[in-house]
Amino acid sequence: MTIQLPQGMQINAPIQPGFETVLTPEALAFVAKLHRAFNPRRQELLALRVERAKRLDAGERPDFLPETAHVRAGDWKVAPIPPALHCRRVEITGPVEAKMVINAFNSGADSYMTDFEDSNAPSWSNQIQGQINLAKAIRRELKLEQKGKTYQLNDRIATLQVRPRGWHLEEKHVLIDGQRVSGGIFDFGLFFFHNAREQIARGAGPFFYLPKMESHLEARLWNDIFVMAQAELGLPQGTIKATVLIETILAAFEMDEILYELREHSAGLNAGRWDYIFSCIKKFKNDEDFCLADRAKVTMTAPFMRAYALLLLKTCHKRGAPAIGGMSALIPIKNDPEKNAVAMQGIINDKKRDATDGYDGGWVAHPGLVEPAMKEFMAVLGDKPNQFEKQRPDVNVKAADLLNFQPEQPITEAGLRMNINVGIHYLGAWLGGNGCVPIHNLMEDAATAEISRSQVWQWIRSPKGVLEDGRKVTAEMVRGFVPEELAKIKAGGFEGKFDRAAQIFEQMSTQDEFAEFLTLPLYEEI
Repeated sequence: MTIQLPQGMQINAPIQPGFETVLTPEALAFVAKLHRAFNPRRQELLALRVERAKRLDAGERPDFLPETAHVRAGDWKVAPIPPALHCRRVEITGPVEAKMVINAFNSGADSYMTDFEDSNAPSWSNQIQGQINLAKAIRRELKLEQKGKTYQLNDRIATLQVRPRGWHLEEKHVLIDGQRVSGGIFDFGLFFFHNAREQIARGAGPFFYLPKMESHLEARLWNDIFVMAQAELGLPQGTIKATVLIETILAAFEMDEILYELREHSAGLNAGRWDYIFSCIKKFKNDEDFCLADRAKVTMTAPFMRAYALLLLKTCHKRGAPAIGGMSALIPIKNDPEKNAVAMQGIINDKKRDATDGYDGGWVAHPGLVEPAMKEFMAVLGDKPNQFEKQRPDVNVKAADLLNFQPEQPITEAGLRMNINVGIHYLGAWLGGNGCVPIHNLMEDAATAEISRSQVWQWIRSPKGVLEDGRKVTAEMVRGFVPEELAKIKAGGFEGKFDRAAQIFEQMSTQDEFAEFLTLPLYEEI
């Protein structure tokens, strides 16, 4: 099938039946206009990331920006939050696959963040079929027949929020004037063009989640895109609302500034914990004093994580914005009542802490967790939709608190093997087209795989990368464990390209150069 393309655009991927409903000439022209207007600035901001990373590698420590002190000290608030986003006690997240979309909408959660990013392997088919699925769901037309069972939307469904890809990701199948289009601009542009007016007519949207930002200048870029997109479609400015995931250590120092840049379009901040841990490892990978313990030991009660969570909460409520807690990776364990009870208690403790702290809601990864998570927020909020009034004047987070990287121990052989196992298992599934994978009773996505890979890389190089039995973690040790963990995965009967995944994981965790993102070289293979 062929479609009419705007001048200067190429699509080097098959146009399968149905794709033409999304890849219309008008929508593609809209994407091209956004790309031409904003991609040069995106490239400049990515170059600034590289320069900042070099300074951190050379020993610079991040701090709150002196040039934006007036923003932090100012008495301002974000624009009023629309009624559809007042109540976000439980938000469910997941990829844009049809069954997931239907189940998430029907889950009983207040909100559903549908994901073109970390929990979605960005194959051409996944991205475009995802757009089709969402367009149908918004219009109440999405239905799925699978294994003799019918999946369709309930009368009452969750409020939709859409996460496009981060600034570092590109859509390799679409070229504009010879350049790859930004994955974020592509995902946002197609969705917004086709669905914004329909969502407005239905009273809820268009709402977005924005990932992986490292500075307020990157938030300003999104805001400028929103301004132009609304103008192009003739929509009132401020119609778009977006929640920013604070999932990099550098963004944690610019939370006020990020809200300020997006203040007309802001729907608050989210504590994106897993990418945040990965970001800390990545940014301080060469610091001989930095070395985190086994991944399982780095919880939200760790000093640096606690400081980050409380600062985010205080910042949001000071500015009249929602504060949304992050994802507990625990999921229901159907075939083991004892382990399931432990997992459920973990979810309960996580949500109880967030609700008691003052958060307005939190994330879950599975429909079976909506009810227990909701119960914890309801216990604190009662019939209130949120806790904006909880200002937390007692919280006074300094730069040193955000950089208090504990715990450092234990690092165990079991923890090292778990990182290798999870990394290979997830990469193998991702290469096979699945970006959201239950592994060892946890829901893993690209962020948790990044922790696994980056910890192994850093433990090899850090003088503190020593197992509790005294052995130094080395590249040779990792190379020895890789085939053993690969064999365990294969013995489990899982689906995925695990031999290739093992090669990639071993190379990326033992090579001298640290790869910025695991998914960048992987993307070239799908």
